[in-house]
Amino acid sequence: MSILRISASSYSNTAPLVWSFLYGQNHGKVELILDNAPARSAELLSQDRVEAALVPVIASQFIDGVKLIPDVCVGAKTRVQSVCLVTDGRDLEGVKTVSLDVSSKTSVVLTKIIFREFLGFEPEWRDAEPDLDSMLASSDAALLIGDPALAIAEHATRNVDSNPRSKIHNLRSFDLAELWHQYTGLGFVFAMWMTKRDEIGIDFAAARDEGLAHIDQIAANYEEELYMSGEELVEYLTDSIAYSIDDTMRRGIDLYFELAEKNGLIPRFRPLRFL
Repeated sequence: MSILRISASSYSNTAPLVWSFLYGQNHGKVELILDNAPARSAELLSQDRVEAALVPVIASQFIDGVKLIPDVCVGAKTRVQSVCLVTDGRDLEGVKTVSLDVSSKTSVVLTKIIFREFLGFEPEWRDAEPDLDSMLASSDAALLIGDPALAIAEHATRNVDSNPRSKIHNLRSFDLAELWHQYTGLGFVFAMWMTKRDEIGIDFAAARDEGLAHIDQIAANYEEELYMSGEELVEYLTDSIAYSIDDTMRRGIDLYFELAEKNGLIPRFRPLRFL
């Protein structure tokens, strides 16, 4: 029997979900493909090049025959820190153009919902590579996800002028999960494991729990890369990121799809199917 292939992004917020496959009890049982862009994992799953993938939840609307692994996710109950809109200091109400990091279509759709539904206007959208300097050189705001967003958000929040990730000073960072919670009172789910198989033979919940038991070790691996202390990373991975879906997150994702369909950001809603 051939070994199962699975895919996930290599951002720090996915590390607790893949630790078991890299170092723990599931090491050697699957072939794990890591890539910075969550959209890449969705592409591999869509092309049947992997048996399961940790992908943006919006992929459930575009990949035929896909099923979601229940409960295991990358989400947030109130704020996420690593999905944000960054400006050169202006409020969101003053934004006329937005550069979008298209690495995660879930966050792109969420950004458009926030502007259309909650802020009441729509800026001009520009697809861009996730480089903050070039994004803000051509637009008033930039959507960043994952570790690039986390590094920027930490410095912008503290109003640090000597930002190691950007030549632009006086940045302001707006947390998308926090904005969503502010207007809806709900949590949000950004990504989930998905498969096109009827059975997969992997206990993703147990793998998650094993990863969460090694948070200190995971945080230490990312300290230098993200310009954050181990304590800050532990707080991020335990307080900001939610790896199980509670009721507010479940209702949040239902509302997200409802508003995405209303605004023509997805075709007719496909009910979620679970393995």
